[in-house]
Formats: sequence, C-alpha cells, structure tokens
Amino acid sequence: MVQVYEGAGPEVDLESAVSAAQGGDETAFRVVYRAVQPQLLQYVRSLVGPADAEDVASEAWLQIARDLPHFRGGEGSIRGWAARIARNRALDHIRARSRRPVSGAGLDELAQLPDRSDTAGEALDAVATDRALAAIATLPREQAEAVLLRVVMGLDSTSAARVLGKRAGSVRMATHRGLRRLAELLENSGVDGHEADVTFSTSKAL
Repeated sequence: MVQVYEGAGPEVDLESAVSAAQGGDETAFRVVYRAVQPQLLQYVRSLVGPADAEDVASEAWLQIARDLPHFRGGEGSIRGWAARIARNRALDHIRARSRRPVSGAGLDELAQLPDRSDTAGEALDAVATDRALAAIATLPREQAEAVLLRVVMGLDSTSAARVLGKRAGSVRMATHRGLRRLAELLENSGVDGHEADVTFSTSKAL
C-alpha cells in the first residue's frame, strides 16, 4: 500500500496520490486537490476574473474528478492535464457570457493569498507575490498565460505547450518576454532591485 501525505507541501508524493485517487481513495484525491488547486485558481482568475474564478474552478474539478480514472501520467502531467481542463472550462465560460477575459484585475482582487505571514520576511514575500500576480494580469494574453503556466502552475515548456496548443519553443519565448516585462513592471511599481532580480531570474531556467 502506497502512503500519501495529508499536506500539500513539497513532501507530498503527488504521483502516488493520483494513483491512489484513481482507485477511489478519497483522502488521496483531497491531497491532489490541495496540491494543485491554489495555482490552478490563480490561473483561472487570470482568464475569467476574480468574480467567476471559484465557479469555473469548481466546474473544472468536477470534470477532473469524473475523468481522473482515465488519466495517465506523473506529477508534471497531472498539473498540465488539470490546467488544460480548467482552461477549456474558462473559455467555455467566456463564450457563454460573450465577454473577453479580464486583462487587468486590481491587486486586491487578483492575488488574495492566505494570511500565512508570521514574520516580517514572510510578509514581504507575500507582498512581492501579490504584486507579481497583479503585474502578470497586465501582460499580453500570450505572455501572461505562458508565465502563469510555467511559473505559477510549475509546468515545463512541453506541458505548457500542450495546454496552449502551441510549440514548446513559442511558449519558452513568450515566457522569456513576459518575465522580462514583469521584472520591469515590478521595478517601476516600487519593488526593489533585489526582488525584481529574483523574479527575472526565473527566466534563466527556461
């Protein structure tokens, strides 16, 4: 019997949790949900806006739960698979409402993160993350989705390309350009040089 962890931290064996969830283990499914949902919700917010994000994400999870027995893949794949489902649900929602995706939600609405700042350092990290998420929402759509999938969802370029229906090279280029622009936006918004360098350094791993 494979043991899965209750938390959603780095110690979680997500691949084992997915396998157990496919066999009907409800506890394992909750582990998968807690590991994937925070980043998935941020991605959905960038597509439909904060007002509808929870509903669209819930619809996506209903489909994820229904189709999970047919899923094949490892940890990286489950995040990409979930992102692809969420993106399709978001686009369906946008078409149904006959409106375009929100391109620039406010800081407070876009990046509502749990209050987990017990120290001054953690508080500063949270502020930097909030600013980054708000800045991502102002990027061109192609760059914003690439950055969200690569940095927020943690997908590699191949998995992100599958979600977007594009070539991996195009996704890498869009991510690189988006991160360069993001670093500029953060610096201009008052994030100090060190924090901007940390954000921009992500592009070195593309």
